[in-house]
Amino acid sequence: MTAAGETAPVSAGAAAPSGVAAAARGGWYGVAGSATNAVFAFLFVGLITRAVGARGAGAVFTGVALFTILSNTCKLGADTGLVRFVSRDLAVGGGRSVGALLRTALVPAAVAGVAAALPLLCFPAVATTLLPHLPPADAVTLVRLFALFLPVATVGLVLLGATQGHGTVVPFVGVEQIGKPVLRVLIAVPVAYYAPGMVSLSAAWLLPALAGTVAAWAALRRCRAAHGTVTPTGRPGATPWRAFWRFSTPRAVSSVFDISAVWVGVILLSALSTSSEAGVYTAVGRVVTAGTLLQLAIRLAVAPEISRLLAVDETGEARHLHHVSTCWIVLFSWPLFVLIAGFPRAVLSLFGPEFTHGAPALVVLCVASMINVAVGNAQTVLLMAGKSSWHLVITAVAFTVQVTVGLLAVPVWGALGAAVSWGAAIIVENLSAAVLIRRRLGFTTVDRGYTTALGVGLVVSVALAAARALAGDTASGLAVAIACGMCTFGTTLWWYRKVLGVSELVGVLRRRAA
Repeated sequence: MTAAGETAPVSAGAAAPSGVAAAARGGWYGVAGSATNAVFAFLFVGLITRAVGARGAGAVFTGVALFTILSNTCKLGADTGLVRFVSRDLAVGGGRSVGALLRTALVPAAVAGVAAALPLLCFPAVATTLLPHLPPADAVTLVRLFALFLPVATVGLVLLGATQGHGTVVPFVGVEQIGKPVLRVLIAVPVAYYAPGMVSLSAAWLLPALAGTVAAWAALRRCRAAHGTVTPTGRPGATPWRAFWRFSTPRAVSSVFDISAVWVGVILLSALSTSSEAGVYTAVGRVVTAGTLLQLAIRLAVAPEISRLLAVDETGEARHLHHVSTCWIVLFSWPLFVLIAGFPRAVLSLFGPEFTHGAPALVVLCVASMINVAVGNAQTVLLMAGKSSWHLVITAVAFTVQVTVGLLAVPVWGALGAAVSWGAAIIVENLSAAVLIRRRLGFTTVDRGYTTALGVGLVVSVALAAARALAGDTASGLAVAIACGMCTFGTTLWWYRKVLGVSELVGVLRRRAA
């Protein structure tokens, strides 16, 4: 174990700290899931845009935005609460309270899902307000379709949080990052060919939610059986329901701000600009989200480990885990965002020629996302340390900034205005979280490995800039840049492998394979 503020390199043959080992195993699955998610999400967005154009895609993804915001709102923060409390109960209580924790979390979330669906089903004015550019009958049908799937999707998200609390990211990766994206594409391909339309393609996006909830329930049963929490031995522990909801309630509100930050731009564009602008912004947001999937993959693995380490007073190892995970995130994410920002028109042309005018918006969000990944999983540290109220204040301020800027900029700049508003929120939220965990919790970010990771990113940036200067923002230029960037990245990664902790990660993965 290293002292706080230090990140000593570990050789491949040395025993890695248990927290880092568990995070590396989970991160490996998460990376595979993130790659699959990115590929199939791109395919799905491409299918939608090619089938119904930017205007139709804007309408479909306005429904997706509404559904995503409401499903993440209705889970009431219970998924994050289960990650924290189940992992702590397994670490210090033998898992005796897991069953009671599940009941405490699932019943309110299911009720909230039903309550949120009813207004969408009963009040057509909601649909016509959100989709003013569609015929009223089409808008109402589209919104009601999304409302029907809302309760079951909400329950599925909470169940997956419980599996993460049992120390595995495999069910989440299998359902959310592999199963649903793949099923959506498999369903959408024949639909786009034989019956293209906004309602039919929306149904293709929604149907995997049913299978996902069933799979999440089955995975949780296996996790509980493996850990002995289905019928735990010994006297059941007291259910910390007050503590659970005291933690989860602020998280419920902050999760609304978190997910709304991703999708509120689509809704603002649909209501204040045009459906075409909403479609372009959706494509831009999908590219940026794909770039942050590695950060999400590592967050999924790190969160329960940090909670467990803090529960057993292993604060030094928790800080070490934060150092190492942040280094990995910066190392692999910065070059990707530099590549996308250097060739925005070439990247967006994959969705169709009408999407290339979103290039300035993509550059703005790439810059903001580089600041996001630079602070690592600072917000995860806040939550797993039990500081959900701090996280709520941060996300509330950031969301206020986003909505204010969006209301002013979207009517004037369209997709670029939505990107500026989201980028401002990203910067405010992440820098605030980084300052809090440093000053209040003692979790620092910058060390030798971190600065080396930034240096690697800068070296790769030079290679990409040279490729852009030679070939321009074209598909061929993008291909040249990818080849040059990979060679430069691989060389520098090998040269600084010990400082960056790559030897530690490789050692963990080798032992896992053995």
